[in-house]
Amino acid sequence: MSPDQKISVILPDGSRLSVEKDSSAGDVAKTISEGLFRNSVAAKIDGKLVDLNTKVFDKSKVEILTEKSPEAHEILLHSASHIMAQAVKDLFPEVKVTIGPAIENRFYYDFDIEPPFTESDLEKIENRMNEIISADYPISRKDVSRDDAISIFSEMNEDYKVEIIRDIDNDQNLSIYSQSNFSDLCRGPHVPSTGRIKAIKLLSVAGAYWRGSSDNKMLSRIYGTAFFNKKALKKYLNLIEEAKRRDHRKIGKALDLFEINEQVGPGLVLWHPKGTTLLQTIKEYWVNQHRLNGYELVQSPHIGKSKLWETSGHLGFYRDSMFDSMKVEGDEYFIKPMNCPFHIMIYKSRSRSYKDLPVRYAELGTVYRYEMSGVLHGLMRVRGFTQDDAHIICTPEQLDNEVEKLVQFSFDFLGSFGFKEYEIFISTRPEKKYVGSVEMWDTATESLKTALDKLNVSYRIDEGEGTFYGPKIDMKIKDALGRFWQCTTIQFDFNLSERFDMNYIGTDGEKKRPYMIHRAILGSLERFIGILIEDTVGDFPVWLSPEQAVVIPITSNQNEKSEEFKSLLEKEGIRVKINTKNDTMGAKIREAELEKIPYIYIIGEREAENMTVTIRRRKVKKQKLAAWNEAVDIIKQEIKSKGGVLN
Repeated sequence: MSPDQKISVILPDGSRLSVEKDSSAGDVAKTISEGLFRNSVAAKIDGKLVDLNTKVFDKSKVEILTEKSPEAHEILLHSASHIMAQAVKDLFPEVKVTIGPAIENRFYYDFDIEPPFTESDLEKIENRMNEIISADYPISRKDVSRDDAISIFSEMNEDYKVEIIRDIDNDQNLSIYSQSNFSDLCRGPHVPSTGRIKAIKLLSVAGAYWRGSSDNKMLSRIYGTAFFNKKALKKYLNLIEEAKRRDHRKIGKALDLFEINEQVGPGLVLWHPKGTTLLQTIKEYWVNQHRLNGYELVQSPHIGKSKLWETSGHLGFYRDSMFDSMKVEGDEYFIKPMNCPFHIMIYKSRSRSYKDLPVRYAELGTVYRYEMSGVLHGLMRVRGFTQDDAHIICTPEQLDNEVEKLVQFSFDFLGSFGFKEYEIFISTRPEKKYVGSVEMWDTATESLKTALDKLNVSYRIDEGEGTFYGPKIDMKIKDALGRFWQCTTIQFDFNLSERFDMNYIGTDGEKKRPYMIHRAILGSLERFIGILIEDTVGDFPVWLSPEQAVVIPITSNQNEKSEEFKSLLEKEGIRVKINTKNDTMGAKIREAELEKIPYIYIIGEREAENMTVTIRRRKVKKQKLAAWNEAVDIIKQEIKSKGGVLN
């Protein structure tokens, strides 16, 4: 073959590979090895995710994605959602399809059908999906114009698809993916054929409003999951079962921590006495640690005038997430969705000099946001929550030091709750719409990188993914199930500093714009407690346990001595109760175990005579006989060390 019928592509290691002129990414994989081709899922050409049948060009940078590639599972899930939609259309021809994205380890698809799907439909749909997989239909892509796409889906009577397409710009080309008799609007990429999916499972059904709006029709949503092999599917299904066991709503009810009562309102938490003790313990620790780290505590009202929210931009950009206004003496007020404007007003209450900076304001402020009822979920997604908010206002010269201290403080604080593993992301300036100068963005972004580099922390850069008002660090904590939860955000804000005309007098006597950083370590306390409950299965470390100890007299003859020992513990700040019920010892111990009380102190006749107790530490088989003072020291030391997370 002549040289002009060959092209050269660049592989990830920088080497070049010669292939035929009209080769696809799949052909590149086959040229490298048959084994790679069999295991290939999709590809990247010049950094863009594409299907394997996408053509390559001379000097293209080509990376073949296999089942082990980070992007592979999401591609598989997206392909599985199309297989589910095809199965549903085969079984229920009258159904109208809407959207079917991949989400973390799962996929879903929303359908318009009456009556809506029930759990009993899942087995039938799953069986049809397995038939489609066994048929190993090739999955093909066709690029079409917007007008052609409208025509195609209009003929198919898919009204929702047509509505989606009409919202897309006229000059934008679209793509349609097809397998057997089913076609769907999609950006892709997808696996080469339906047979590449080796293990699927439909999980549940739910209702979902079209486009998330209660003004629209309620659709029927089916959730499912898929993997490249049955072993991975089994592992994930076991994880789901373990997650159910750890469900904070179930444990919260069993331990009598909190409730969400429909009579009070969805998404509004009622903290019961034990839950309030847990919440207050975290708040007290939060306050103490912030004072030790140079923060000043502030307190702001729950409502503010509309002009405040107009200045901040919330009414312009965030109105849909705010509750309706209320009229007070002719003025319009809104319940606060955020604390930031109030902190800024405190800063602006007097003129500031560079000598006054940095300013570090912190507040455990309760905020209210209107969330759709369909997304509310226990403590994880609520309408009223306490935010551990802080704002750092500083000069450019102070920036690096402040960010470094802030990042270290975040790690130390989260570590106190037993979280030691993280995923960290830095989001940088978007290409187009942003506020603030490029110089400010670059300086702020560099300070975030420098802080993480100094602490020898690994992180990923999300290029161009920053919000329009400043770069940020997002920290996700890893729980006992290996799940990552977004908690800490360190966010620069060039928008509010401009809107509120924040300034300070510099060394030259001129007004200057300070840097302002929003910061939340735990995020929402409600959500963090939900994460903590699931991480520990309600077996809190002793310092957090609402009830840290229970004293159990063996007979009523030891009640007096038991009360005396209880008083000794209380004087040392231990949260303790006594169980003098007319029950057997076994019943009393079982009750303490179900309540997940860390320390059980048993006092019988011998213990009462010798001023000793038998200590039973939860989940520790060996009991210990100790003098009263020693017993008190043992629990105090564990509380002080913040240890004892049992998960």
